[in-house]
This record gives sequence, C-alpha cells and structure tokens, in this order.
Amino acid sequence: MTTTRHARPLATRWSWCALPLMLAACATPGDLPPRHALWAPVAVGSVATNAIQAAATPWPTVQWWSAFGDAQLSHLIEQALTGQPSLQLVQARLRQAQAAVDLGAATSGPQLNASVDLSDQHFTKNGLIPPPLAGSLAWNNSAQLGGSWELDLFGRQRAALESAIGQQRAVQADAQAARVLLAGQVAAAYFQLARTIETRDLAAQSLAQRQQMQALVRQRIAAGLDTQLDQRLADGLIAQALVEIEALDEATARARHALAEVTGQPPLALQGLAPRLAKVQVQPLPGTLPLDLLGRRADLVAQRWRVEAASLDVDVARAQFHPNINLVGFVGLSSLGLSRFIDTGSVQYGAGPALRLPIFDGGRLRANLQGRHAEVDAAIEAYNGALLRALREVADELASLQSLARQQQAQADAQVAAEDAQALAMQRHAAGLGNFLSVLSAQTNVLAQQRAATELKARALVSSVALSRALGGGYLADADALPLARAASASPAAGTAASSAGAAAMR
Repeated sequence: MTTTRHARPLATRWSWCALPLMLAACATPGDLPPRHALWAPVAVGSVATNAIQAAATPWPTVQWWSAFGDAQLSHLIEQALTGQPSLQLVQARLRQAQAAVDLGAATSGPQLNASVDLSDQHFTKNGLIPPPLAGSLAWNNSAQLGGSWELDLFGRQRAALESAIGQQRAVQADAQAARVLLAGQVAAAYFQLARTIETRDLAAQSLAQRQQMQALVRQRIAAGLDTQLDQRLADGLIAQALVEIEALDEATARARHALAEVTGQPPLALQGLAPRLAKVQVQPLPGTLPLDLLGRRADLVAQRWRVEAASLDVDVARAQFHPNINLVGFVGLSSLGLSRFIDTGSVQYGAGPALRLPIFDGGRLRANLQGRHAEVDAAIEAYNGALLRALREVADELASLQSLARQQQAQADAQVAAEDAQALAMQRHAAGLGNFLSVLSAQTNVLAQQRAATELKARALVSSVALSRALGGGYLADADALPLARAASASPAAGTAASSAGAAAMR
C-alpha cells in the first residue's frame, strides 16, 4: 500500500510534466517562403577581356604596391596601414566581434553564482507571519550558492555561437577590405600629386616659351612687322600661363594635404614631397585574369560570412520553438535571526530540471523567425549586389587600361611627330628659311604632347591601382571551409549557384 500511495502522486507529477510536451504543437514555425539564391560570377556574366581564364594566378600579390618599384610610395602605404585612424576604428569593431564570440561561448557552459542577503526586518502583525515574529524586528538572512546548465538539445546556443563567429569573420574581412582600400587611396593620391607636380613643371616651361614669344613680338613691332594687337595677344597668353601655374600650385598643395590625411599625418607633414611619374614602373597585367580572383575581394568574403551568420540566426529563431531545459541546483543557509544562521538546521538545498516551453505566444516566435528569414534574404541580395559591383569595377578598369594603352601608343606617335616638327623648324630657322615664331609654335606642340603623356601615364597608374583593389588586392581568406548548404535556396540550380559563389568567395 505504501508503494501504491507514493507511486500514484509520482505518476501524476510526470503526467503534468508531459502536458507541455503534448501542447508543443500549438507553437509551430509554419510554412515560410523559400530563400533567395546567391549568384556566382559565372551566372552573372564574364568580364569582357581576352585574358580571362578559369585558372588560378598569384596576381595581385598581398603587397601589390611594391610592383611599382617606388620605395617612397611603399613607405607611405606602410605608414598609413599602421597609423591611420580609420583602421584603428576597424580594429575596435573587431574586438567587439571577438567579445560577442566570447559571450556566446560563455553562455553555453555551466553557470555558478552566489548570493548573500542580510536584512533587519520588521514583520507585520496582520500578515501571514504568526506570533511571536508578527510585529517584531528580527534579522532575515540567507546565503546561497546556485548553479544551472542549459542543455542545448536543439542547438540554439550552438547556432548562436556559430553566428557570432561568422560575424567575427565578416569583420575580419572588413578589416582587410579597409586595408586594401586605404592602400589604394594612398597610391592614387601619390600618383595624382606626381601628376600635378610634373604638369606644373611643364606649365613653367610653357610660360618661359610664351615670354620668348612676347619678346620676339616686341622686336617685330619695333621693326614695323607686327602691331599692338599682336602685343596684347602675347601679353594675354602670359597672364593665362600665370593663372594656370597658380591653379597647379593650389592643386599640388591640396594633393599633399590629401596624401597626408590618408597616411595619418598632419596636413603640412609632406610639404617637401615631390614624387615623379618617371620613377614609377608601370605594372604589367598577367597573361590571365581568372574570374575566381573576385573571391579575393574581402568585401565579398565579408558579405558571404554575413549570409552564413544570418542563416545561423534562423536556426536560433527556430530552436526557440522547442523546450528550454535547464539543470538547476542550489545549496545555502537561511534563518530568522543571526544566532541560528550557521546552524546545521539552517541548511537548504535542492536540485532538478527546469523546463520552459512556449505554447501560445500570439505569433511572436513566428514573427521573429520570419524576420530572421528576411535578414537572410537581405544578406544574400547584399552579396549579389556586391558581386555585380565587383564585376562592373573589374570590367571598367580593364576597359580603361586597354583604352589607355591604345591612347598612349597614339600619343607617343603624336609626340614623335611634334618633336620632328620642332627639329625641322629649328633647322629652317638656322638656315634662314623660317622665323623663330615657327620654332616656338612647334615647341608649344611638344609641350602639349608631354603634358598629354603625363596625364595618360597618371591615369594608367591610377587604373592599375583600382584594378588591383577590384580584384581583392591579393587577399586570401582563411582556409576554413565556409558552410554553403544553409544559404542555398529551395531550387537545385540556385543551390549550385550558391556553392559556386561561396567557393569563389573563400578561395
């Protein structure tokens, strides 16, 4: 009889524990729309160039700027990568992401806490406390050591931790993208400064040439061969040259200030810097430019990790529909009055499971899950947009480099012709067959062609920098394989596209 008496309440208690499990179907995720698909480079299109192949290539290298052969440029870039405040901001965000990973790892383990409460309390006469405590003043004390451990049976904590790791890797890739972008900004500003300095030198030569023309016009006026109209035209050309020189001096000062800013220095720190384009080696393109180089773009890698992290957040939201089971326990002391606080009779303890299960929540969990799915779709479309932008940037810079190569060839022919014309004009003047104005006119054409050559070389160098950045700047992601199954959509074709894109992004 004793066994039966105790067995019946025990069975009753287990039946009450099982009741929430039977009602679990009341809170269900329901049907959700299929996810969007990640695009692969081959699915979006190919870059229009005869050099594109599918083979791997080591170009560009991680320190791609060293190929320009300018030690001064390399020093400025290295200085920027160590002291620019924008990179320090990225490093702070990276530390925040690492803290989030540590927090996720900490919540998955056993938790232990202690509490001590000592209060001198006056008990009410009209409450539940009977005499002699009712209406008296006494110490109410407790000291307790409690612990809990959430059993991650449905993977919620594991998915949250993996999501935090994915976000951390995305921030790491963002940090590398910031480094590549900053190096490109330094190189472009350096080449722009060199262009303005060399253009200013040519403008000074043009001013000297126009001053010669002015002196010659005065001689011809004195000889009765020219009029005051020619004199005023010559004066106007000199004033125009002076305006151009002043504008180039302003542009040079602003270019130095901009270069100082991106390298993390005060505005006047580079006052004596005078780079020359002639010292910069033109970086030749390799024989092949495979599309998988886009996988080295750190911004694409970051977007790919964000897709993975958002997919894991969906798993976290889905796991919230399942029971939350904790193992809890406590041991401590509790007493009324300090005299008996440390007696053995004041000991209290307990242990057991704790179950939490959503049954009716008004659609809160389902709305949360739908929101997480929407975040995955947004992350996928952000990746697809970044991929389109990357393809466009590569195509733009390749088209510019190819066009600039043709322009430089035509300009070189024009410069040779101008120099030949100048030589012929000087020969005719020496033989008495032509005046010196024809020599100065031919010299003007030579200066114009030299200026065009400076502009084209600077543009070619800046486009080469932009292409190196567009192809990832030699960035190679970690060797850790990025899971791809989560980001695939319901259709097999979309899943194939996602796998191809992910593989390219993580190479």
